[in-house]
Amino acid sequence: MNADSTPIGQIAVVDDTAANLHLLSNLLENVGYDVRPFPKGTIAFEGIIYSPPDLILLDIQMPEMNGYELCEKLKANEATHNIPVIFISALNETFDKVQAFQVGGVDYITKPFQTEEVLARVATHLELYQIKRQLQTTNSIQAGQLAAQNAQLLHLNQSLEQANQELQHNYKKLKQTQLQLVQNEKMATLGNLVAGVAHEINNPVGFIGGNVSAAQECLQDLLDALSLYQENASIPNEIAEEIEDLDLDFIAEDFPKLIASMQKGVKHIRNISTSLRTFSRTDTDTKTEFNLHEGLDSTLLILKYRLKANEQRPAIEIVKECGNIPEVKCYAGQINQVFMNLIANAIDALEEGNEGRSFAEIAMNPNYITIQTEATSEGVIVSIGDNGKGMPEGVRAKIFEQGFTTKGVGKGTGLGLAIARQIIVEKHGGTLTCHSQPGEGTTFIIKIPSPA
Repeated sequence: MNADSTPIGQIAVVDDTAANLHLLSNLLENVGYDVRPFPKGTIAFEGIIYSPPDLILLDIQMPEMNGYELCEKLKANEATHNIPVIFISALNETFDKVQAFQVGGVDYITKPFQTEEVLARVATHLELYQIKRQLQTTNSIQAGQLAAQNAQLLHLNQSLEQANQELQHNYKKLKQTQLQLVQNEKMATLGNLVAGVAHEINNPVGFIGGNVSAAQECLQDLLDALSLYQENASIPNEIAEEIEDLDLDFIAEDFPKLIASMQKGVKHIRNISTSLRTFSRTDTDTKTEFNLHEGLDSTLLILKYRLKANEQRPAIEIVKECGNIPEVKCYAGQINQVFMNLIANAIDALEEGNEGRSFAEIAMNPNYITIQTEATSEGVIVSIGDNGKGMPEGVRAKIFEQGFTTKGVGKGTGLGLAIARQIIVEKHGGTLTCHSQPGEGTTFIIKIPSPA
């Protein structure tokens, strides 16, 4: 080989015949290949494993380890299994050629060989091997790049998932904040209104109540004085006739009854004022003991005007089945707001179900709202139901969603039940569920747990 020439591939030649080994080596070196000759299969295996060549020319008939055995061992080794093996042998039977390909050979040259044929086949298989190695290198690089891209995509997906989770969390928090703001605003507005009305009622009621008692005393004094005057003085005829026309006996008997009736009315107004104050209780930072029956009664009182009969329907009946329940530690004002939402919704549902029905038809199957309370080992249960038209499962599944409403435009905000659920579940650790089927009415069940 010329010292200035550049080897175009390293070839291992394995042949136990020295003449053949020398001939092939010189042939290949003369065209620029780097040739490594091996006279035995065992030596060749160790040398090839130590430093793998680009191509192997392999004789078949050799002592200790023939060409088939050497090829099988090389193909079984991870470092050498891709090296192309060309068998060169004097064996010319089809069986020998087939076996050579079965053990992993890529070509078969029969001795005696032609120089041009050997060089052509060697060049072809070297080129194919180098192309294959380049493809493997390229594939390896691309696989590494793809793995890096996949890792980057995975990281991006994880980042997007995290961002999505944060966005959903913030959105949920925003909705809860919105509900809280609406709830606070409604409670503040309603509480101030009801408390203001109660305060305005108290002043004239107190004035009337005090004066009624004073008026009764004054009138009694006048009657007593007049009676005494009649008994002990000479009364002119004109005055006597006037006194007789007044019918003092009737006045003396009837006026105390009139005063008593007025006092009863004052007491009733005071009870209304007390109920209003009960409903509008301002919540503190901590829960307080509260009688749920008082909250239900005050709510019904405020909604009484909607329960009364009107031109379209008879009165809506309230059916109470109140158990012996203990006071509940809660935010009383918020619990009253839940009662208000549920009972008002029941009234709305009944009125919606009355559409298209006559007064007489409704009277035959009257509207009613049931309110049940009971105490359990786990807490207190309040059920509020109606005998309206009910709702299908698709609607029932969405009623607690913020913004969902079955009412017409301008009649519902879709916040009432969402706020009610937030108050019961998040503020009190309880549950608010709904049972409803078309034609069988709707019942809401509130469960407020006992304090741990």
